[in-house]
Amino acid sequence: MRGYKLHLIRHGLTEGNLQGLYLGSGTDSPLCRQGIERLEYLRDTFEYPWVEKLYVSPMTRTIQTAEIIYPDKDYTIVSDMRECHFGEFEGRTFTELMSRDPNFATWLDPKSGYCPVGGEASADFAQRVVMALDDIFMDMMKNGIHDAAVVTHGGVIAMLLTILAFPRKPTSEWTSDNGCGFTLVTTPEMWTRDKVVEVTEILPKGYDFCERANNKFRDNK
Repeated sequence: MRGYKLHLIRHGLTEGNLQGLYLGSGTDSPLCRQGIERLEYLRDTFEYPWVEKLYVSPMTRTIQTAEIIYPDKDYTIVSDMRECHFGEFEGRTFTELMSRDPNFATWLDPKSGYCPVGGEASADFAQRVVMALDDIFMDMMKNGIHDAAVVTHGGVIAMLLTILAFPRKPTSEWTSDNGCGFTLVTTPEMWTRDKVVEVTEILPKGYDFCERANNKFRDNK
């Protein structure tokens, strides 16, 4: 039985990423100059996989990223592949939040169930992105698409892989550099019966852990 391959790619750098800000779906930031240059470097130095179909989060930064990596490819917007809405934490740094906002420390404890004021609960975010991924796989299976990509966000990628992926790893080990990501494979049986995927490689091809360790642009928002 032929499997289905889906590439999850994180958007390029924004000015907020460089400043270390929490930017979710409540902030529609464009790519910064450094982010554009970094994506062009990755595209020209390494290899992004050929895909039959391209899905993209509705945020400006993901659309711009898709257009740089796949300039000749049409794309389909998937609204629920947008980042979590951080509500009261949007546009603030980790250092500021830890020192000034006790709600932030509460939110970091997954057992607390705390939802940021004006934001999205972690459980709701998780349910939303898993359902969005299910819609994508169902679309692929229905239409005979075996190779596709999703340009999305670091939090979306980490959440999905923590919940669904083998090998099993904590969320902290599913971080991805800007413009990078992971390749997933599944089969109709694996997905419809168990909702699981296997992670097979880091993207773009040729971009290894040594590159990741030396990446000055790394961020986890």
